[in-house]
Amino acid sequence: MCGRSFIIRKVVDSEALWRDYVFGKQTILQLSERYGISQSTVRRKLESIRVPCIVSSSKSVVVLMDTTYWGRNFGVVVMKDSRTKRILWRKFVRYETLADYQEGIDWLEAHNFTIEGVICDGMRGMFQQLSLYRVQMCQYHQLRIVQRYLTRKPELPASIELLSISHLLTKTDKESFIGSFKEWCERWDGFLRERTRDNKTGKSRYVHKRLRSAYLSLKRNMPYLWTWYDHYEIGMPNTNNALEGMFTDLKTKLRNHAGLSKERRKKFIDAYFKETFKFFRRD
Repeated sequence: MCGRSFIIRKVVDSEALWRDYVFGKQTILQLSERYGISQSTVRRKLESIRVPCIVSSSKSVVVLMDTTYWGRNFGVVVMKDSRTKRILWRKFVRYETLADYQEGIDWLEAHNFTIEGVICDGMRGMFQQLSLYRVQMCQYHQLRIVQRYLTRKPELPASIELLSISHLLTKTDKESFIGSFKEWCERWDGFLRERTRDNKTGKSRYVHKRLRSAYLSLKRNMPYLWTWYDHYEIGMPNTNNALEGMFTDLKTKLRNHAGLSKERRKKFIDAYFKETFKFFRRD
């Protein structure tokens, strides 16, 4: 006997620990119990993980882009290739701006990506900013705009009809939809023009303001609602649903780790993008 005692330390694979944390919905306490190490050790190993940058070899892309938020002051702008299902670019932001989207587009161009089309939510000014590209307004976002103005259960016959037509966006062809919309416009033209006068100010205003807003939204965005249809050969989707679905899944996984610091949340998001969709670029 040499009189010395030895402590056998358990070797834990940090990568496996990280995967269980991000995709296995395991909390710090659960990981501590599972791997037989202290919670402080779990935290230290998670902090040591670095998410690598991967650059795509597929340079011809159809870009899905949108922003999702956690609270008021933290969000992430994401650009995803609809063909390979991979994340092309992301930027953490406080709020959504046209400049952020332009930054992402500029980065793709600078790295020799060929942008065959863009699917976006129709943010004010975006169509003009992306005028050099084929731009598709997400039809689901357009439907939500109409619903926001008319509600899901409108009472006016004209509103009921317009909402019903809007629901056809993702279910019919371009000619049928535009034809139905034009018929509605002709039938309710006088109704849309009705005005009333304020007795106090003497100023007049439209009676059916919210209905007009829904109608004008469809009218303004119509040239961008059918880009996928006019360029069917490149395989553009008509909605951003693939990106929305990813956001929903990401938020579900993050809810299992309430109270994360902003920096750890960023690392979690990057890891999710990398493991699930082969994330290409980090800031």
